[in-house]
Amino acid sequence: MSATAARQSGFRIRESFSGRTAFILVAIGSAVGLGNIWRFPYVTYENGGGAFLIPYLVALLTAGLPILLFDYAVGHKFRGSPPLAFKRMHHNAEVIGWFQVGICFLIAIYYAAIVAWAAMYTWFSLSQAWGDDAEGFFFGEFLQYDGGGTEGSGLSVDFVAQVGWPLIVVWIVLLLALATGVRKGLTMVSLVGLPVLFVMFAILVGYSLTLEGATTGLNALFTPDWGALTSPTVWIQAYGQIFFSLSVGFGIMITYASYLKRKSNASGSGLVVGFANSSFELLAAIGVFSALGFLALAAGTAVDEVASSGLGLAFVAFPTIISEVPASALVGVLFFGSLTLAGVTSLISILEVVVSAVKDKTGWSRPVSVLVAGVPAALVSIVLIGGVSGVTILDVVDAFSNNVGIVLGAFVSVVLATWIYRKLDVLRDALNAYGSFKVGPIWKTLIGVVLPVVLGVLLVMDISDKITEGYGGFDTWVVATFGWGALALVIVVSAGLSLVPWRSSSAMHTEDPEHIESEEETV
Repeated sequence: MSATAARQSGFRIRESFSGRTAFILVAIGSAVGLGNIWRFPYVTYENGGGAFLIPYLVALLTAGLPILLFDYAVGHKFRGSPPLAFKRMHHNAEVIGWFQVGICFLIAIYYAAIVAWAAMYTWFSLSQAWGDDAEGFFFGEFLQYDGGGTEGSGLSVDFVAQVGWPLIVVWIVLLLALATGVRKGLTMVSLVGLPVLFVMFAILVGYSLTLEGATTGLNALFTPDWGALTSPTVWIQAYGQIFFSLSVGFGIMITYASYLKRKSNASGSGLVVGFANSSFELLAAIGVFSALGFLALAAGTAVDEVASSGLGLAFVAFPTIISEVPASALVGVLFFGSLTLAGVTSLISILEVVVSAVKDKTGWSRPVSVLVAGVPAALVSIVLIGGVSGVTILDVVDAFSNNVGIVLGAFVSVVLATWIYRKLDVLRDALNAYGSFKVGPIWKTLIGVVLPVVLGVLLVMDISDKITEGYGGFDTWVVATFGWGALALVIVVSAGLSLVPWRSSSAMHTEDPEHIESEEETV
């Protein structure tokens, strides 16, 4: 159907990226996030050093790229956000799409706060505002964290000005970018932000390599422990890292692929995105451990005593490093500026899943959909994470939405597509129609057999651990409310939304999934 014929028949033309390059930039911007910088280096160090790169590469080839292509195929073939795409796959599958949307909503709530913190620390770097006690400054003076949720203490949402106001600014910028559309908003943020991110981080890594002690840090990171390859835990960690770092399994790549023009090379784009993401992770590991080697030498300790992950690395270890190195202000701006940019590009992709789902279901305009989807998320984020107990809520929601929610959504989606609805041949044909390489039996086996096993093991291990051990030393009611309770609420709301009829103005009735723009060429 031509574009003119589509309009004459009453169908709307779905928003789309201007071309393959725009899609690749946005997809890389989504995949390259905070986890690449603060999770991969530590996971590598803890799981065999240089030897870990072997299971990591195996995991990338056997799980990461296959499920990335699976998400692309679902979005590109069925032309919709997760609820619409899964609904078009099978009339009973809409609920899994809404579950993925719900997980994105949860993640956006706390992810925005981390972006706001990184932006503030970019400013703090100019004067090294954290002084001689980076940990005390971060948790005390800056966050004013009260340790709520432990040892019977309650939670407080008392507003913390230096946290809450930057968080409000982040949400305003985010909603404005989303409201301007796929080409002007999503694409422009990545078109500008991603090259700046890579340049800034490359300069930071180059500088880190010149620091005294950098070799010590790199030796600690990359010296291979070949015995680790015999440990099942190391292999599970490799699959977990690949899975979490590619932005797969929770609707982002499905949504983005739905904005690809029909004659696009989705399979080739998947390879570019997958390997670009892994390359940035390796670059991050080199930069982080070069700096940690310097810190260990300056402190007269071993690298394992200063190596950390997550918030401890970003807001405690690195400020300490920045205070010690020459040109400290520049290093701080480069590091925290990189964190901010990586966070913004990822955060936009996360909330776009929610916005796109609302827009598809209701037929409302993009600005209205942004208001309906984004304002509630912003309010919840500001109230819960902008308060003195925000770190507790952030920690619990993050652990359950990532380690349980994303994995559960991905597990159910691949099992349904493979064994219940038997759609792998349809998805394979969609990838092969314009792809630069063909997928076949190997890809189907990886999706239908290997991935369910890997995801099932990750899911069972994590759920079992949380049931028997609790989480993070937090009180049971805190974990039950913001962990299990949040997931249960997502499931209930997802089921309810899947029962709501699609309006006559919705994308289900106004956008033709088989539409091919007559003016486009294969890209």
